[in-house]
Amino acid sequence: MARWCYQHRLVVLLLWVGTVFGVGFAGSAAGTDYANVFSLPDTDSKRAYDLMDRAFPERAGDVDTVVWKVDDGSVGDASVRSRIEPALERIGRMDGVGEVTGPYGRGGTAGGGAGVSRDGTIAYAQVTFTEQANSVPKALIDDVIEAARDAERDGLQVELGGQAIARAQEATQGTSEAVGILAAAVVLFLAFGSFFAMLLPIVVAIAGVGTGMTATALLSHTTNIPDVAPLLGSLIGLGVGIDYALFIVTRHRRGILRGMKPEEAAVTALNTSGRAVLFAGGTVCIALAGMLVMNLRFLDGVVIATSLTVVLSVLAAVTLLPALLGVLGPRVLSRRERRRLVAAGPEPEVTSGLAARWSAYVERRPRSTAVLALVVMVVLAVPVLSIRLGTSDQGNHRDTTTTRQAYDLLAEGFGPGFNGPLQVVVDGTDTKGLVARIESTPGVSQVAAVPPANGVTVIQVVPTTSPQDERTDLLIDRLRDDVIPASGTEAHVGGVTAVSKDFASVTGDRLPYFIATIIALGFLLLMVAFRSLVVPLTAALMNLVAAAASFGVLVAVFQWGWGTELLGIGKEGPIAAFLPVIMLSLLFGLSMDYQVFLVSRMHEEWVHTKDNARAVRVGLAETSRVINCAALIMICVFSAFVLSGELEAAMAGIGLAAAVALDAFILRTALVPAAMHLLGKANWWLPAGLERRLPHLAVEPKEEPATVEPATGSEGGGPASVIHGFIRTADGEPVGDADVTLLTRGGRRLDRVTSLADGSYIVAVPAPGTYLLAATSPAHTSRARQVDVGEGPLVYDVELAGVAEGEVDAVS
Repeated sequence: MARWCYQHRLVVLLLWVGTVFGVGFAGSAAGTDYANVFSLPDTDSKRAYDLMDRAFPERAGDVDTVVWKVDDGSVGDASVRSRIEPALERIGRMDGVGEVTGPYGRGGTAGGGAGVSRDGTIAYAQVTFTEQANSVPKALIDDVIEAARDAERDGLQVELGGQAIARAQEATQGTSEAVGILAAAVVLFLAFGSFFAMLLPIVVAIAGVGTGMTATALLSHTTNIPDVAPLLGSLIGLGVGIDYALFIVTRHRRGILRGMKPEEAAVTALNTSGRAVLFAGGTVCIALAGMLVMNLRFLDGVVIATSLTVVLSVLAAVTLLPALLGVLGPRVLSRRERRRLVAAGPEPEVTSGLAARWSAYVERRPRSTAVLALVVMVVLAVPVLSIRLGTSDQGNHRDTTTTRQAYDLLAEGFGPGFNGPLQVVVDGTDTKGLVARIESTPGVSQVAAVPPANGVTVIQVVPTTSPQDERTDLLIDRLRDDVIPASGTEAHVGGVTAVSKDFASVTGDRLPYFIATIIALGFLLLMVAFRSLVVPLTAALMNLVAAAASFGVLVAVFQWGWGTELLGIGKEGPIAAFLPVIMLSLLFGLSMDYQVFLVSRMHEEWVHTKDNARAVRVGLAETSRVINCAALIMICVFSAFVLSGELEAAMAGIGLAAAVALDAFILRTALVPAAMHLLGKANWWLPAGLERRLPHLAVEPKEEPATVEPATGSEGGGPASVIHGFIRTADGEPVGDADVTLLTRGGRRLDRVTSLADGSYIVAVPAPGTYLLAATSPAHTSRARQVDVGEGPLVYDVELAGVAEGEVDAVS
């Protein structure tokens, strides 16, 4: 498929352009119909909802609030009414507004009444739209805000609250995505040094995410998808889309630098890294689908949006990307790299620099490295002990928003519980006894029974505490467990606050089963892939440590309020109840990507040498740079979602950025390799009986010594052999600690060793043929030469020069 896409690149490009614009046009024409469905089966709030649905089958539209406050005098003063009443009348005449109810004309006075605070300084009116919040046109919302704000003057403050109003003040769609993409572009340019190579992952990610978002908008007309789902989908899609394309482009560039033609390099990259991308994308989708075990309708839509975006991002990486590679050809390299390739020929694979030095350090000091990394993770995880799940509301918005100002004014004038009243729904009409018991219950501020309808009565209960206060949760429990049963009435506690509490409770109860499911799945996948019990067990423990530490960061920032003002993300509050499930799913999927990428290289070295220390050292040295680069891109993309204007998206962005940073920079770079050094050969232990029964799973295809050409007088596929000799300077001095690497002519590494103090080395050869032998030392220039290996061992001495150019001599 990769070759077909490369050769038919114009067809593939046209298909993708048509798909992106076609789906985009259909999505913009159809609009969106997102719905936040928090109702839960077998909960008290769900039973209350069902009773209300029976009593009031025809639902009104979204109800928003206009709140005003005077500095001097009363809201009943003629000077105030002369400004507020015309504004409310103007709003009531707007097309799309069903009704406006306020304190004037209904007995409300400056001394307090319906819609007026006790001190007479704050009042409110309710604006009922004919549609639900997501369906109210933005132009209408803007007109309502403008009409209300026109009534302001010195000494008269006017603010607006409600779901529809909140939609109007959201950040411009795409702001966070644009910032994340720009930051990722900078990282990619620094990594590749090529403008065109930098563009490739960006274009691929935009194509996948753009199609996924518009497809999600279309699906919102057929199933319940919450309004936070597209934000989470774009957040995840951009991160994995850019990272997956990065892995493939890196492999493609490496192939060209080692002498392969662009088409063959693209095919090889897709046949190796492309397979890994398919495996990684499938793993992420499986992890996301794990949310379905929670049996929460709200999460079903999140699974659809995020999984669809990941699938389309993977599809773009394995089809659109090879077509783009065909368009660019050798221009995927920078001009400097192309000139060096022409002048010096293909370059060998050389691992040096900071990554190699760090890997050697971890090997020398595994205990201190592991202890330090573990201490950091444990310290960061401490705040998770006080985590409290809940639901954010407009009281968590930034204090500069009109919704937050309206929320605060209502709390000031009518009490903190006014923003989250409880609804005690009674199956019957005799409620006097229950009302009396509720009024005498501690924590209750106001009680009012609504006239019954269809044999159902609704009692509005205003707590003395805010919706997010723990004492409000205790009041709900008291009403359900003590007050209602004692009254002998069949009643249920509902309302937004009760639904949020039940959602958080159900999520917390089912979370352990969800964690066990995804941990078990990861254990099985890694056990099959690496034929080991210790490696997947270590990964499972590391994932739990990473989750605890990332949630600790989340609690410190959003629940404790450390840095909320600096980040400009609003007031602290409970952690969104759905967030742990989403974060754990993504953390599992992404950490699996990094774990597979890291350990697969270690496993390859272990299978070849049976030397655990070398396997861990080589695997870390050769993969840490790409892992860290990919993680840095994800951190940029995720962190940019602080600019989205939505608290839930900001929580997800900060939480996932912290999770990726801790996973890549501490776990995979320090704790995992240090632990594997300490465990030694036990890393690769698997009982013989289990080995026979497990299926074989290859993340990448096995390469033939494909590029191996038989030496004169021999045929390919013969017995294994070795190349050995000495590394010396031009003066005959031995060169110790030189890296000697054996590669196929296609650039695949077969063996790598370090020369001893006397300069001697020996590398293993899989079969007779033609290979590339490369030698490098920090104090000398690198040398690479083609060697022909026959049936027996080959003696090959390598001469390294200093700064000046030298030659490689072969003695057979």
